[in-house]
Amino acid sequence: MSYVALYRKFRPDSFDEVKGQEPIVQALRNQILYDHVGHAYLFCGTRGTGKTTLAKLLAKTVNCEHPVNGNPCGECESCKAVASGRSTNVIEIDAASNNGVDNVRRINEAVQYSPASGKYLVYIIDEAHMMSPGAFNALLKTLEEPPAHVIFILATTNDQKIPITIQSRCQRYNFHRISVETIAARLSDLMKRENVDVEEEAIRYIARAADGSMRDGLSILDECISSSLGEKLTFENVLRTVGAVDIDVYVKLIRALQNEDVEAILDLINESVWQGRDLTKYVDDFIWFLRNMYFLKLSPNLAEELDLTKEDASIVASLGEEVGTKTITWYIQQMQALSADIRYSTIKRVTLEMGMLKLMHPETEQNFISLASRLEKLEAKVARVDADMKNIKANGVVVSSASANGIAASSVESSMSPEEESKAIQENLKAKYPPAVYEELIALAQDWKSKVIYSIQKPARDFLMDASIAPDENFKDQNDVPSLKLVYTYPANAHAPKGLVYYENPKNLERLENMVSELIQKQVHFKVEARKTGSADGIDMQFDALNKIHFDDIVIEDE
Repeated sequence: MSYVALYRKFRPDSFDEVKGQEPIVQALRNQILYDHVGHAYLFCGTRGTGKTTLAKLLAKTVNCEHPVNGNPCGECESCKAVASGRSTNVIEIDAASNNGVDNVRRINEAVQYSPASGKYLVYIIDEAHMMSPGAFNALLKTLEEPPAHVIFILATTNDQKIPITIQSRCQRYNFHRISVETIAARLSDLMKRENVDVEEEAIRYIARAADGSMRDGLSILDECISSSLGEKLTFENVLRTVGAVDIDVYVKLIRALQNEDVEAILDLINESVWQGRDLTKYVDDFIWFLRNMYFLKLSPNLAEELDLTKEDASIVASLGEEVGTKTITWYIQQMQALSADIRYSTIKRVTLEMGMLKLMHPETEQNFISLASRLEKLEAKVARVDADMKNIKANGVVVSSASANGIAASSVESSMSPEEESKAIQENLKAKYPPAVYEELIALAQDWKSKVIYSIQKPARDFLMDASIAPDENFKDQNDVPSLKLVYTYPANAHAPKGLVYYENPKNLERLENMVSELIQKQVHFKVEARKTGSADGIDMQFDALNKIHFDDIVIEDE
């Protein structure tokens, strides 16, 4: 005999075996026990929650010759006929392909005749919402006043499309999604019956992936068993089979986003692609990961309700301490939009990569959430730098703010003042690198974006975007080193650009000099120039309040 899928093999044959819909089971069983069976039922709910199963059980039980405590006996001729699909008393109709007026007219004609055996003719109309308006109208009169020997059961996943005139003539039962615990318990029980060795963690993941559908859970389990025949079904095997991603990948992804590590993000995506992961599921699971991280950040006691193991909850909660709530909100909003886009994308990998890179740059969006996320990330960076500096000072070493932006700093005694430390760093650079000559500054200005802009970290990078760069032919500093000019051009009546305000602060300008010197391994000096032109007419003044921010305040001062 050919193999029978698990969801078919273990379809419940009594009300006792139906899991996750106990209130509905109890109501139907009571109707049978007390001879209070209705003439029309409407079963509503998402896929795989037991609508068709309970419809068949009801049809089987009302015709059973010897029901036992509201359950079909399974031994009489009627029960055997229904179980084998040869009963003339139970008629299943797929409304997706039999949805016309003529189909319903044939039903109306057939119900006039009493069943040859048994008590009731039971019509199970699956996907009832697919019926045409004419078919519903044709069914309406029969549904309202059916013969005493007829029962109609309509099952649908979209009750909004069922006319209210039909709904009002039926007993309506709403089938809810089945809990993860219930699905996991059912799957574990079936695996014991099948003598399949499976890890509990694997069962739990399949139960979560089923998304409230018992049938989906059984189908996923069937697929995973097939890929691991002859060996133990492990959590890793399940991840590989369903194309899912382990939680560790999302932990690394969050940290890469926080550190703005483009290379790490692309490596993680590349690894998942080559492992055959489903990128649509990759995004959906990441949204669930962010959701869990958000709720654990709000309340660490929610681990059990979020269906996380103690180990995973600890990891996610710890990671949430590193990320602000506004940033997580920003991530979730963007990933929800990406989830919709990637489903219809013909180049899913590129869509995913661009979506992930966008998460690192909330400045590309002009709304409150993105602005709050940017400020939150900036505050976090400042806090980390401050903590690092305190830690280093406690060990007898002082690192300047230049080193906080990726520049290697010299170790100096903690007793030095900030001015003495800055002088020491400058002397170190002079000893380490020769001065840049004029021709080298011209070459640097020509490749300014590729060599500098995209190589330094924020906020220095952002404040350079609006400046033009050029070697200064007339100016040389006290050490006779040629300099570069940062030129900010703006209307006379407008606020000064943020970059101009930022780099007019000597400490910020010195930091930029240190960073660029380290990048090209030559001493480079800068000066800032402001050029006002025309008026501010026609300029979008939407962000005037932001332009008034004194960016001197965000300079990281050494203690």
